[in-house]
Amino acid sequence: MLDAGATRNALLEVNNIEVIYNHVILVLKGVSLEVPKGKIVALLGGNGAGKTTTLKAISNLLKSERGEVTKGYISYAGNHVHHMDPSDLVRMGVIQVMEGRHIFEHLTVEENLLTGAYTRTEGRAEIMADLEMVYEYFPRLKERRRSQAGYTSGGEQQMCAIGRALMSRPETILLDEPSMGLAPQLVEQIFEIVKRLNQEQGVTFLLAEQNTNVALRYADYGYILENGRVVMDGPAAELRENPDVKEFYLGVSEKGRKSYRDVRSYRRRKRWLS
Repeated sequence: MLDAGATRNALLEVNNIEVIYNHVILVLKGVSLEVPKGKIVALLGGNGAGKTTTLKAISNLLKSERGEVTKGYISYAGNHVHHMDPSDLVRMGVIQVMEGRHIFEHLTVEENLLTGAYTRTEGRAEIMADLEMVYEYFPRLKERRRSQAGYTSGGEQQMCAIGRALMSRPETILLDEPSMGLAPQLVEQIFEIVKRLNQEQGVTFLLAEQNTNVALRYADYGYILENGRVVMDGPAAELRENPDVKEFYLGVSEKGRKSYRDVRSYRRRKRWLS
């Protein structure tokens, strides 16, 4: 886990939570993590590991899927938030960018971006200034601002979804699978923008990602989930050099690159969970 100093500065804290769907299906089994203010934290693991459920538990979007936090607590800026309405969290500065982008396909790109400012009370001038800021980070969106969003590319839609989140002036963005379905060059572009937003705008990120290689190059700290449990965590630079992470998530061992088909899952569980 993060050291004691980081714990005192944690903006977001998830403490030993369990999540159950439909009153019977246990998905998260005591997940704990911390996100310090102004950092990028990666939540890593394969499909079905519990990454998206963790993000939805934080943003209180589980109820729509008949899920609930049954144990533990989630706090943000020192306040317990796991019973709050999702709209209250948005006003506190916590925004989730959903997996699969979820833009309004019938609206233009610019109309999509402006929906992100719906909860703001400032005048039009400040909102339009932030719109220009979004266009500075995503110049492609400015080129396509009059296009119907449903007819833009996958990369443009991901940019639009992140840009819409920025329009709410978030303190923290929960970013779910930003690389999904994108070409490698676009993935790098998206992560470069995330890094810039973190450094230049001070936005804190918790990102769930299957692409461990890319995520660990841009994150400050990482947690690896398997079967609803955190099985490893540490500074991103250390995780990149960890032999287990290299073998099981980066596909590289001391003997060279390996296929995931060559790895027996019980060896992983025995090594990390014993």
